[in-house]
Order: sequence, then structure tokens, then C-alpha cells
Amino acid sequence: MRILMMGTGPFAVPTFRALLASEHQVLGLVTRPVPPPSSRNRGPSPPNPMREVAEAANLRVEAPDSINEPDVHRWLTDWQADLHVVCDYGQILSTAALQTARWGGINLHASLLPRYRGAAPINWAIYRGETETGVSVIHMTPRLDAGPCLVQRTTPIGAEEDAVELEHRLSEIGVDAVLEAIQLLEAHGGSVSMGIVQDEQLRTSARRLRKQDAQVDWSRSAEQLHRQVRAFKPWPGSFTEWQRAKGPLRLLLDQVRIAADVDRPATAPPGEVLSADATGIVVVCGVGALRIERLQPAGKNVLTAEQFLRGYPLQAGERLGTNMEC
Repeated sequence: MRILMMGTGPFAVPTFRALLASEHQVLGLVTRPVPPPSSRNRGPSPPNPMREVAEAANLRVEAPDSINEPDVHRWLTDWQADLHVVCDYGQILSTAALQTARWGGINLHASLLPRYRGAAPINWAIYRGETETGVSVIHMTPRLDAGPCLVQRTTPIGAEEDAVELEHRLSEIGVDAVLEAIQLLEAHGGSVSMGIVQDEQLRTSARRLRKQDAQVDWSRSAEQLHRQVRAFKPWPGSFTEWQRAKGPLRLLLDQVRIAADVDRPATAPPGEVLSADATGIVVVCGVGALRIERLQPAGKNVLTAEQFLRGYPLQAGERLGTNMEC
């Protein structure tokens, strides 16, 4: 089968490599354009692992600003693809864009659709306390993540697994799912009636993450904050502030655990430090307490609690949280 790959981020890389190693003919890659310097504060261009893989394989790479422009559709048609394979691309394909391949497109999505449609399914599944997730391969329609489901794979979410770790696992699980979906389409002549129609009554959303999602609210339970830190790693992260005498210091929480072995004093307010030693910094939450094991002071590297306390004299009785919280 003649396949055109569409993707940008690391989640798509294992599938891309598998297709390159398969009997299918991969024609090239369509990926996102490099953002202009003004939108990235003139810093270096963000990494594009899919472009790197394509260039290493001597494939043609295109990066249109919009996949839904008529001139783009013309050169997509010229590629004479049987199928678009879309994963972690970042644009919604219109009907016209999908029609540039003989059998349209399939999309690998990191959730058990119709749950967690949208840009950040892995993060929100962890944040909301799901115990299992998976991947879905759909036969695409112009509606976001709404096409009939060809293949699904399910996997449990580890109790301490963060978004980076889960994304890596799901990207590998997705490889066989995509190859099976392609095989199904081949066996049925690319029929658009293939697959299970999604139940709209079960639909949930997974909106794009925002900077403001990163703030830690200590009035929430230890369980909720434990999920937040895992869900929002590496971006936007989860930060709090140490309200020290010489001014607040922003702290990014890198690794935390629920302090189940700690008795939380009834009078201790959320954000109060109960203890600070080599095993971690224990902080009062709305329900329970959280042990911070790794953290990153603003402008510094990630440190273990023991390393942090060597340079920063945080003590029991002090407060963490924004000025508004305190």
C-alpha cells in the first residue's frame, strides 16, 4: 500500500519506523512547520523527531501552514497515496484533504475513544484518576477524533506512572494497532463502513494544556495533587512557591508520593510543611499529605529533597503556596 505519513511529535515515531520497515511503500512525511521566531521568543526551533526520521530515510518532507488549502490538496493528490496515516500531527484534515488519498486517512489516538477526544488525552486520563487507558485507530472524518474505530488496545495506568512514561508505552502499543488497521482496510477494500461507530453519549474531552494548569492548590487532596504532578510532566509542570522571608521562590515539583504514613494534624493548614529531611518534604494538603521527593528551584536543576535541603533551609512550619493561597 502507498502510505503518506502525517505527524510531528515523538508519539508518532515508533509507528513511522514500523511502516518504513514494513512491506508498505511510505511516500513521504507531512509535518508541522517550524514556528516563527516571534512565537518562540527567538529561541531554537523545537525538535521535530518525525522530520529527523524522514530525512534519515531520504523521504520527501512537506510542512504546510495549513493542510486544508487548495494548493496543498493539489500536491497531496499528486502523491497518489492509498492512505494517509496520521498521528500526533496537530491539524484537523477536512473532507477535501482526506479525499486526496484513495482510502482517506486513519488516525492513531492515545485514548480509548470516544473518551478523551482532543489534544492531551494522556495527561487528562492520569489527572482524572483513570486506572486504564489505551490507543484507538480510527477511520478519519473531518470531526476531531470522531471516526469509526478500527482497532483498540487497552492497558492499565501504573500507580506512579507519569505522562512521559505512559506516552512512551502507548506509542509502542500503537504500532501493532496501526498495522492491524491497515490490514483490515486492505481486506475490505478501504470501505468507510469498516469499524465501530463511536457512542457520542460516552464522549469526554481532553483539551490542550495551558500554563495556568501548572499551579498547585494545596487545598486539594494529596491524591489529586499526586495525579496532577504525574499528569502535567514535563509541561506545563506543577509549581508552588516557598513563602520565605527574603521573598517567594518558585518550586517545580518533579516527583511526589502520597505520604500515607504521616498523621496530618487537624489544625495544620494546607501548604504547611510538616517535615523536611532526606526522605522528602512533607506538605499538608486539603486531605492527607504529600511527600516531595524531587523538585526544581527556579533557574536551577532538578534536585532530590536531600540535595535541595543542603542549599535551601526549608523547615517544618513554613508555608508553600502562592501569596493568594497564604
